[in-house]
Amino acid sequence: MKLTIPLLTLLLLITTNSFSQTIADLKLKPKEIPKGGYMVSDGNICITPQACNFYNDIETYSNIVGTVKSKAIQSFKSKADRGSIMYFEFDHVFKGDRFLQGLLWGKAGEPTAEHPEEYLAKGKFLIIWSLQADSPLKEKSETKVETLLQ
Repeated sequence: MKLTIPLLTLLLLITTNSFSQTIADLKLKPKEIPKGGYMVSDGNICITPQACNFYNDIETYSNIVGTVKSKAIQSFKSKADRGSIMYFEFDHVFKGDRFLQGLLWGKAGEPTAEHPEEYLAKGKFLIIWSLQADSPLKEKSETKVETLLQ
């Protein structure tokens, strides 16, 4: 019985930590932005209009994907790279995988050179990377988000 209580306590701490994140925790901080002359940009710089339309009009899709509790966007540009990272927190678990895949990628069903957006849906969070596949920003952000939401 003594082993059970510490084990349960450890599991509770791990579970609590992974679900107590906020969008602010997931966003890239200035010191986390990769070197390469990146500048923070206002507004959105999506690679394709579908991603930005989804961000701007998320309430339109609430009956499909769920109700958004909060959202934020980070946009960056450099000489060699540009794009946006969109963060969504829903009231309940995100439920629009199939819809989002169709919206972002169409019949391809996966990222392409023309539609390179990728996303991660984990619990109540959805993050969309509207960046080229080889973007250092995307790699840095994906690593951070996946670590925090594991």
